Amino acid sequence: MSYGNAVPAARMSGAGASGAPSAGPPQAEVTQYAQHGAWVVAAHGSCDAQSIARLEEALTRAAWTQPKVVLDASGITFADSSLLNLLILTHRTVALRVAGPGPHLQRLLRITGLDAVLYVRATVEEAATC
Repeated sequence: MSYGNAVPAARMSGAGASGAPSAGPPQAEVTQYAQHGAWVVAAHGSCDAQSIARLEEALTRAAWTQPKVVLDASGITFADSSLLNLLILTHRTVALRVAGPGPHLQRLLRITGLDAVLYVRATVEEAATC
């Protein structure tokens, strides 16, 4: 299964999806720009099964078109296994860096061991240049 099929398939398989539309949390806001030869995707807000679609789309597109991608995680206010899954799948496709994760996301990365797998840096600048 390709990356482009894996992420939507994982979400459709029932990982928190009820199939019914819900008012749930708003979608994470995403901005994108180039910096130091990397493509930066900045996420703001909650990144869970109900709110990750925009970020998923941005990272998927970046993974297929850019040699190095930085996720600016400094604006993520909440994250769960949906984000962790997206990070793993993106990391398998492109040189992914995670910049500025807050305490909640740092803890998730540490507990799961992803902090040892992903390139995690304090700032976007550090992530883009490593």
